Amino acid sequence: MLGERTLVMGVLNVTPDSFSDGGKFFDTERAVEQALAMERAGADLLDIGGESTRPGSAGVSAKEELARVLPVLQALRGRIKIAVAIDTQKSEVAEAALDAGAQIINDTSGLKNDPRIAEVAARRRVPLILMHMRGEPRTMQAGPFARDVMKDVMQGMRKSVAAARKAGVGESQIILDPGIGFGKSFAQNYELLQKLPELAKLGYPLLVGTSRKGFLGATLARDGKPAPADERIWGTAATVTASILNGAHIVRVHDVAEMAQVARVADCLLDPKHRPKN
Repeated sequence: MLGERTLVMGVLNVTPDSFSDGGKFFDTERAVEQALAMERAGADLLDIGGESTRPGSAGVSAKEELARVLPVLQALRGRIKIAVAIDTQKSEVAEAALDAGAQIINDTSGLKNDPRIAEVAARRRVPLILMHMRGEPRTMQAGPFARDVMKDVMQGMRKSVAAARKAGVGESQIILDPGIGFGKSFAQNYELLQKLPELAKLGYPLLVGTSRKGFLGATLARDGKPAPADERIWGTAATVTASILNGAHIVRVHDVAEMAQVARVADCLLDPKHRPKN
């Protein structure tokens, strides 16, 4: 799955309340159309989620989550050629999603919410993305934030990896995500991006998701008002470039066509073999 170039993962939220595109793709038909459009636009991977993890969000039941994602996964089966990840914190949802055609598990709680996700990944031998989240979505941006964000993220990731390995997940299955925006201050998000090479020392591929997030809205604020989510694309482009130059293997984005171009150019900066011949 991980090659010489950066992979672009498209975000598809099948929810009524996600921070950026909530409600847009809640209808199965529209979600399927968007998934295929992202594939055409250059996505290498697709991340489908049925539970919002935006700041302040409350969870939904496994039954509700499955009612949202299963019809989309079933409709995409045989129609989409790129690998699909299920974005969930519940082992029951992960298992059912794999049965319906998903090939990757993306656990935003890093096995804190339901450690049995690791058992599912081990048994099914699928890649497992472990994200760092301080606290839980409902309260994570209320603080208190870690005094030393790098230490907090490194410790959390080591715990998640240890739990995965203990459950039988192979080293080559694990991908780490520092969880930009998940229980971190706006300044700490920038610090994490700057210090990604330190996280890479843990020895696992890195996935980074900065797309349209609140810290960009705050940075691009006008007249004291944060820039709305759909006006954060250039800020996202800057952070995607920084992520790639600092070692990200996968970038998770909403604007696939644009960020696929950003990734292609950033890869040329990193590796001469990607540069055009003239």
